[in-house]
Amino acid sequence: MSSHSSSDEKHAISHSVEKAPASPEVTLTSAGKAKKAKKEKVVHNAELYAAIQEANINPYSKESIKLYLSVFIAFCCACANGYDGSLMTSIIAMESYQAVFPVGDTGPLVSAIFSLYTVGAMVGAPFAAILSDRYGRRVGMFCGGVVINIGMIIISTAMTTPQFIVGRFVLGLGIAVMTVAAPAYAIEIAPPHWRGRFAGFYNCGWFGGAIPAAIVTFGTNYMGNNWSWRVPLILQSAACVLVMGAVWFLDESPRFLMANGREEEAIAFLVKYHGNKDPNSALVRLEVEEMREGIKLDGIDKVWWDYRPLFLTHNGRWRMAQVLMISIFGQFSGNGLGYFNTTIFRKLGVTQVPQQLGYNILNQGISAIGALTAVTLTDKMPRRKVLIIGTTLCSFALAANSGLSAVIANQEAERGEGNFDLSYGKGALASYFLFNVIFSFTYTPLQGVIPTEALETTMRAKGLAASGFIVNAVSFINQFATPIALGNIGYKYIFVFVGWDLFEALMWYLFCVESQGRTLEQLNWVYDQPNPVKASLKVDKVVLADDGTVIETAARGVSGNADRADAI
Repeated sequence: MSSHSSSDEKHAISHSVEKAPASPEVTLTSAGKAKKAKKEKVVHNAELYAAIQEANINPYSKESIKLYLSVFIAFCCACANGYDGSLMTSIIAMESYQAVFPVGDTGPLVSAIFSLYTVGAMVGAPFAAILSDRYGRRVGMFCGGVVINIGMIIISTAMTTPQFIVGRFVLGLGIAVMTVAAPAYAIEIAPPHWRGRFAGFYNCGWFGGAIPAAIVTFGTNYMGNNWSWRVPLILQSAACVLVMGAVWFLDESPRFLMANGREEEAIAFLVKYHGNKDPNSALVRLEVEEMREGIKLDGIDKVWWDYRPLFLTHNGRWRMAQVLMISIFGQFSGNGLGYFNTTIFRKLGVTQVPQQLGYNILNQGISAIGALTAVTLTDKMPRRKVLIIGTTLCSFALAANSGLSAVIANQEAERGEGNFDLSYGKGALASYFLFNVIFSFTYTPLQGVIPTEALETTMRAKGLAASGFIVNAVSFINQFATPIALGNIGYKYIFVFVGWDLFEALMWYLFCVESQGRTLEQLNWVYDQPNPVKASLKVDKVVLADDGTVIETAARGVSGNADRADAI
């Protein structure tokens, strides 16, 4: 159980349940009915599990539906980012675009066009934290939409390369503001047992933008004029317009409210959305008590420049270790190749632009299936095992792709460019698609979950801003180095990620803190321990009756430890 408090109120999970003194198999409720224990269940936090079982939030209630709509608006912020991720690889391949901007599909100028977007996001990240901390998550989402619309106007009217690059920079500024506020909002409004799905669904917004961008560019390519690339650029603002219009109809994050002295509003939110409108709900009482203890009114969110607690305390360093790993590994596991899908497809024998754009749609579609499948399981799957096993499998898939690509390169050296056995090209293409599915299942939901869970409320916006800076710094490397590397060394560049992914898997094994199954505030106990990895693997037991209700809870760690057989 949580170590925050030993008060009688906190340990009384429900006023309708008490232990029976007569037999370990029978428990008497306050109504005098006996229930036989069905089984013992291992959980990460017995008190939270029992409170969730009692709360029994109706997923189809009006309040729950409004929560879903709130997360959908945050999802639209990720759509704006994903749209750009699929957009430029298609536009670069268009003949009408190359007629106005003759930059080719590899080389330094292409690197500049792609990477200035990430430079803008890096510059915007600190300002995003200030907006989100001082004025709220909703204001952050709205302001990000405004800046993205400005960038859209600049880039869609461009007829010179410098104006186009400036537009890319402004778009990056806007996306930084949006993607600091939106994930914080999604995770802070979620009931504890829906948190993984909410944050995971938010991050799947990447595909909510990438797939439409791939489809739009596939269609507009047939227009054969400048509108072929202008229309997709204009539509980049669609998700932003929706966010800007809807965000003021949403309730503000309860944790932002609590951190800014608006406790009554925060409690009203929790009662309405987490407690079935019952102010005495065990889940609401648990969350309120832990928020009171864990959220500081004088936290670092009140001082815009102060990032020190993220790095100068034991707790902060371990939290930032999770943020650093997911931020770097989530961008540099080989997935950065996806910015240049059309170039990769061409090297594997797909030479026609419509075919390249079609394969780009297929790749985005099957990757989205992998990500959405993982979202449905996020609140049940242990984060740590998924990251270790999934990253290892990513390495294997890339090894298959690079090995087949090496055969293709050798055959081209003997027979001439473009002359190779198509079976090898098909195999390389299949292994590349397989890598993207595995990566999407492993990382896409958890890129939204891990950093927001690792950061407590008063450091969340700053931590996400730091994460955004790191993510975009790595993306800059991807977007600047990849076209040059693909032009100079071709498939050999992929071998870099084969070895790197194995290193990542080792790092997840050594340093990943398991956060599944606890409230955001209960994770304070984990990060305060000398070895947070070991502490995160400790478990509780609950005893369930035949009808699934919790009738007995056990103290933290009595039923297991970090050396359990089922804990990697």
